[in-house]
Amino acid sequence: MEILELTKHKMEKAVEMLQGNLKTIRTGVANASLLEHVEFEYYGSMTPINQVASIKVVEGRQLVIKPYDKSTLKDLERAIATSDTGLVPQSDGEVIRLNVPALTEDRRKELTKTADKMGEEAKIAIRNVRREGNDAIKKDKELTEDESKKLQEKVQKLTDEYVKKVDAAVSEKSAEIMKV
Repeated sequence: MEILELTKHKMEKAVEMLQGNLKTIRTGVANASLLEHVEFEYYGSMTPINQVASIKVVEGRQLVIKPYDKSTLKDLERAIATSDTGLVPQSDGEVIRLNVPALTEDRRKELTKTADKMGEEAKIAIRNVRREGNDAIKKDKELTEDESKKLQEKVQKLTDEYVKKVDAAVSEKSAEIMKV
């Protein structure tokens, strides 16, 4: 049934979006995905850093950013400094180094709450998709009452399945954040 496929696809997208958002939450370990959402103006358009520079993890707690075009070094440095990553860029004229400090206990708890909030938003998106699917099923005049009920039950099972995936992703990220 196409309604079921569309519903499943939309729920999958909600989980993928959550996983992408969770990657941007900083743990105590350096990770190139910390800079995924940091953009700067490059030839008149906003460009993600990972498109104009190589980002490498060094010694587990340091990121080294080497721009392909050295003239962008100052702009990259400024973009990182003004971003919400909380990291301080250090440039030597060739590369930018970012030391990722260990997180304090309070900061870990804050980040866990942020992950929980992202999880709740994903669950809301999934529930909205469930509602849309059920509305589409109810509007379909070709379905008998029994078929309609069975499809709605399948949509509910999908919802439960994807909510569990959200919970698993959030608890995994929370464990990663709280790990010292």
